[in-house]
Amino acid sequence: MLSLRLLRLFSVRSTCSNQAPILQESYKILFQGCKETGFRSLSPGSVKMSSGGKQGGFVSYQNVFVMRHGERLDNFEPSWVMTAARPWDPPLAEAGRKRAFETGRRLRESVGLPIGRVFVSPFLRCLQTAGELVASFSDEGRGGTVAGDGVAVKPFEVKVSVEYGLCEMMNSKAIRPNVAPKDGNMGFDVAVCEAMLPAEIVDKNVERVYKELPQWEESVLQAGARYQQLIKDLADKYPTENLLLVTHGEGVQVAVSSFKKDAEVNEVDYCGYVELRRPIFKKDHTFITGEFDLLTPSGQTGVSYSLPRSLENDTNQTTP
Repeated sequence: MLSLRLLRLFSVRSTCSNQAPILQESYKILFQGCKETGFRSLSPGSVKMSSGGKQGGFVSYQNVFVMRHGERLDNFEPSWVMTAARPWDPPLAEAGRKRAFETGRRLRESVGLPIGRVFVSPFLRCLQTAGELVASFSDEGRGGTVAGDGVAVKPFEVKVSVEYGLCEMMNSKAIRPNVAPKDGNMGFDVAVCEAMLPAEIVDKNVERVYKELPQWEESVLQAGARYQQLIKDLADKYPTENLLLVTHGEGVQVAVSSFKKDAEVNEVDYCGYVELRRPIFKKDHTFITGEFDLLTPSGQTGVSYSLPRSLENDTNQTTP
């Protein structure tokens, strides 16, 4: 039986302003969607509920994509850390920039859904990955377009927000002990992070779920609980929009293991991602949300996982 939760209906406003010294260019972001929040902008799978249905109202789907950053420079140039001012926060290698851009383009072409918001870890490699992804969404030749359900919509600018809760695991297992600051203070500042993104896409009015970084030396279990809850919190906060979360490998692993029963993640490649989906019902002035399902098959988008044999058989039989 579907587990349901009630969410209060609210409106979302956003403005974008800042500078983008790292990306060096400002991108006018054009993508499928609608400026006004509404269920028709969520997914091409919108249908009417049966009049005898227990929930009633209109049903659509919310999609959440959880992605790892691209290749980091210190893995290509180990000597970089010797002279870096912030050796715990490496930028992308050139290969990472290219991979992020191409991944974004493939995502846009294959998914066919409007992505309204991008949330990103404050680490530099994630910020740069998000910048390349959003740049790949831009295609001024598309102009006015038609969404997957055949409804004409206008392009809109993707809104990007820095979210501390998407950061790397805050412990010496994830952040190499020889480069981690001894006091655990990473020295992140939201304004500085935002300045690394194209000014016109930064949402300055967003209320962050995490106001600061998690405490240094959090456990793996604590980090896993953080990622799992944050995915739900962000989705609940913006139930009428599809989301893209740019995070770290552990965050993608949790997105799989939390929403696919008994799944064990084997590998998360750079820019590997998974897609989660849940039903959204609207009744009066509230939203009722179903549970998330993992839609991405193992190995299809850079994330490999295994299931118990019985579950693999069930998945193969039910997948169209």
